[in-house]
Amino acid sequence: MKKNKVLRKVIFKAISIGLLLQSSQIWALDEQASDSRLKYEDLFHMEYAANPLVMPDGEHVLYERTSMDIMSDSRRTNLWTVSLDGKSHLPFLSDTKNHYSPIFTKDGSKLAYLSSKEGKTQIYVRDMASSSTARVTDVEMSPSSMSFSPNGEHIAFSMFTPNKNDSPFSLPFKPKDAQWAEDAHYIDETLFQRDGLGMNRPGNMHIFVVPSIGGKPRQVTKGEFDFNGPIAWTDDASSIIVSANVREDSDFDVFNSDLLSVNLKTGEYTKLTESSGPEGSPVISPDGDKIAFTGFDDNGKSNQITQLYVINADGSELEALTPDLDRSVADIRWSKNGKGLYFSYDSEGKKHVAYVSLSGKMSVLTDALGGLSLGRPYTSGDFDVTQDGEVVFSLSTGDRPADLAVVTKRGKLTTLTDLNSDVFDHKTLNKPELMTVQSSVDERELQAWIVTPPEFDPTKKYPLILEIHGGPHTAYGPEFSSEVQMFAAAGYVVLYGNPRGSTSTGSEFANLIDKNYPSEDYDDLMDMVDGVIAKGYVDETNMFVTGGSGGGVLTAWIIGKTDRFKAAVVAKPVINWVSMIGTSDIYTFMTRYWFTDLPWNDIDQYWKRSPLSLVGNVNTPTMVLTGELDVRTPMAESEQYYGALRLEGVESSLVRIQGAYHGIAAKPSNLARKIGYILHWFDKYNDHKQEDEQAE
Repeated sequence: MKKNKVLRKVIFKAISIGLLLQSSQIWALDEQASDSRLKYEDLFHMEYAANPLVMPDGEHVLYERTSMDIMSDSRRTNLWTVSLDGKSHLPFLSDTKNHYSPIFTKDGSKLAYLSSKEGKTQIYVRDMASSSTARVTDVEMSPSSMSFSPNGEHIAFSMFTPNKNDSPFSLPFKPKDAQWAEDAHYIDETLFQRDGLGMNRPGNMHIFVVPSIGGKPRQVTKGEFDFNGPIAWTDDASSIIVSANVREDSDFDVFNSDLLSVNLKTGEYTKLTESSGPEGSPVISPDGDKIAFTGFDDNGKSNQITQLYVINADGSELEALTPDLDRSVADIRWSKNGKGLYFSYDSEGKKHVAYVSLSGKMSVLTDALGGLSLGRPYTSGDFDVTQDGEVVFSLSTGDRPADLAVVTKRGKLTTLTDLNSDVFDHKTLNKPELMTVQSSVDERELQAWIVTPPEFDPTKKYPLILEIHGGPHTAYGPEFSSEVQMFAAAGYVVLYGNPRGSTSTGSEFANLIDKNYPSEDYDDLMDMVDGVIAKGYVDETNMFVTGGSGGGVLTAWIIGKTDRFKAAVVAKPVINWVSMIGTSDIYTFMTRYWFTDLPWNDIDQYWKRSPLSLVGNVNTPTMVLTGELDVRTPMAESEQYYGALRLEGVESSLVRIQGAYHGIAAKPSNLARKIGYILHWFDKYNDHKQEDEQAE
């Protein structure tokens, strides 16, 4: 008996130890799995490479390396160099301040850049031979769009120039030291606010010129017009070429900018172009004889294709170089020999770099640009070109932010940097997987991408998040997105795509929603959802939907049309097109290009396209989330919707992101908060999460 008792004790002890070992192994595995997933703190440790600039030696690249400053809750940009073989990677200007927008003189002897190292942003110039650096400006407002004169002796730049704001009324008897309310703000401008800045100060963007050895900047342009964007010098340095809308009705005719030749001595300007649309981004050819620029003839559509043009330096002999390319071009630059131009464009969700000769022959050099949009998977990317025609660019891999890469003319690609291995090498992230579906409306092929959770098992069922892009005339692609990857890390299959109205698929597809938004883009999104359901691993009873800006409009529209989603987060939406007019910073644009008349003349078209008109159908638990300072889709739109949901008895909440304009992700902490609140709301209604919590 005693023996049996002892034996039982030994067996029980062995079993207990075994269970403890097993449970510790499971705990260790859980910890290991948890550590392999993206976390909120990782958002503060990501970096990306942007704005590559081939250096004068032709063997190195100067680029902007952007990281997150957890103490100041901001992005910090420094300048680094990397050799074209990737073997040498060194800081050029790297500290706790911001250094960005580098440009070289034509002969490569000087480098100008913007820096906040002494407080306010100023222009600095470095002599490349001696490495000595001088501060060139001492200005109150931030300079931008710098351009060296051909001989390198001057720098032209644009800068906001305030006007005096004389109030028509004041109280003259305020006692000394009396504590009165602030004076009223008197506004008599049409466009009186701007997202990202708040209320506009009275004033305009003007061009200044300063000696590159330093001195007092001289204002060149005058008047109540904005002269901004890229600045090009004529070959004799007597004039600059810049884009501006100098029409009296420029606040209403917003697209109608022209290329102007501005005399640097007199400030007088001559129009080089005068079409109905915008002409901008002028670049002078190496021999000074031609000007390349981008633009289009305004046809009144909500989406229009920007083409690449060339004219003689005097404005004569206009020629379109990309008339058959049904995609908008950007980032133009001349080849070193002046026989053609490089440019970027979006197609099928990817950003390309191409070359076109002056005779119109075009070739594509890469379609792998991206990685600059940390929040959501928008198309993005920067590039430069070496003397030999190699393209240096920000590389999109889909599972991490941009590194720099170089591709030869024969297509050989070499990655030059590795900025995020410290964050991502021990993490499990799945790349976006392309899915194409047919539209149930007209059988068009639609593009969408799926990102699955770490340790994904296609034999299991997962909750789904449909994430919708803004714009609506923008495009998603197989890009890195911290929002999408965080959703996946939380156990969701994430679906996003390009419904009709999206760019990168041509003007006809984009304009299917012209004066008709939202409409069948709803059907396209539902077709994408059905497409991923058909793969067999989505729990149809556990689906969620969110989107921001134009995606917020569509999210609110969707839950007014269907109850198939368990919960929704409507981010920075337009809810009522009538109230939007007059409160948004782009209301003059919207009334002209998104509608056929003013709301008081034809209120029906505004109301029938407003998600608020469908709020009576909504049963889906809904969070509304917007930046407190947003003037693109003002907070009042979100307040209206939240109030309407409450009146209808719908489970709802309102999140006001403090210190945020329309671009909530500008501050790393607000990006994390946005993701956190969305996941909190979805987890609250996610059956899988509830079961897991009960099991624990």
